Amino acid sequence: MACRDVEKGEEAAASIRRIYCKANVEVRELDLADTSSIRAFVQRLLREVDHLHILINNAGVMMCPYVKTNDGFEMQLGVNHLGPFLLTYLLIGLLKRSAPARIVVVSSLAHNAGWIRFHDLLSQGSYNSGLAYCQSKLANVLFARELARRLKGSSVTVNSVHPGLVRSELVRHSTIMSLLFSLFSLFLKSPRDGAQTSIYCAVAEELHSLTGKHFSDCAPASVAPQGRNEETARKLWDASSELLGIVWDH
Repeated sequence: MACRDVEKGEEAAASIRRIYCKANVEVRELDLADTSSIRAFVQRLLREVDHLHILINNAGVMMCPYVKTNDGFEMQLGVNHLGPFLLTYLLIGLLKRSAPARIVVVSSLAHNAGWIRFHDLLSQGSYNSGLAYCQSKLANVLFARELARRLKGSSVTVNSVHPGLVRSELVRHSTIMSLLFSLFSLFLKSPRDGAQTSIYCAVAEELHSLTGKHFSDCAPASVAPQGRNEETARKLWDASSELLGIVWDH
């Protein structure tokens, strides 16, 4: 379990061990708002394990005030897209050597309202927390589709998911969203239910060769037209690589 808050991670791990006494669960610190933390996490992981079959990029921040990551990226694009982009890049060699392997990218229905603002990708000219969130979730879909295209024939599959509206702390930065979530809490998914589509994409035997798709409620789901644009996906890939100073040779 890769967690920004190790203390909370250890509490979650302990609860898993109480339910499944044979569970081998370990917690490692990983802050996706800090590329040095991402690199340190991967360096340690590569020393500890020699195979990796499932990577679920699940971390996220939603509608926060304008703030920058340690590397100067707008927080939502940084944590929701650029951090997982770098993490996947650093782990892709291990995943390919471990194939068959699966990558699951947690996106959102909000990608439908997203547009990639290439002229101001990091919201330095103007910032709207809602639009920045939607942009980052669209970036998740585009990343999953482009990575799937690049990994064709490698036995590493990549799919994105919409987990549903889940009772979580994700909306803590938005008073309006927090109010709406409390009013309609009966209609929201529990965290356990919200995890089901990610788990399905990670382990379902019938998906062993399916890649480049989007899922919701454990079933294939439609993607907005802007999420299916191959030119946008490639352009975002190049822009993300440039921001992170990396070159994908695979």
